[in-house]
Amino acid sequence: MPIQQSDVLYTAVATAQGGRDGRVATDDGKLDVVVNPPKEMGGSGSGTNPEQLFAAGYSACFQGALSVAARQENADISGSTVTAKVGIGKNDDGFGIIVEISAEIPNVDETTAKALVEKAHQVCPYSKAIRGNITVTLV
Repeated sequence: MPIQQSDVLYTAVATAQGGRDGRVATDDGKLDVVVNPPKEMGGSGSGTNPEQLFAAGYSACFQGALSVAARQENADISGSTVTAKVGIGKNDDGFGIIVEISAEIPNVDETTAKALVEKAHQVCPYSKAIRGNITVTLV
């Protein structure tokens, strides 16, 4: 169920200039980066790109969700990492993205790790936001 405006605890604000070939910055100045299309898409590749920014945000959010799942299951996820791979390619109406999420959780067995990742995928706000719209593979 979507949250209501009255439920919002924090709002991030970022402004882009020049689209995929310009810059993007947050209103508090904590993020201010040049964005360029990657070389694979005909760009210079000299700056970051929206897919890298999405991968960074998704991996951090998913790591937080993994922590929530671990607390609920009393599991030790210290030393764990989450990697998000975000691909972009052509589809029927232009371009679309696809995501692969992987987690390294050294202090639990493979079955527990898989269950924690599945649970994190259910509670992660990024996962919820894109569910049904973007293919996400958990590896």
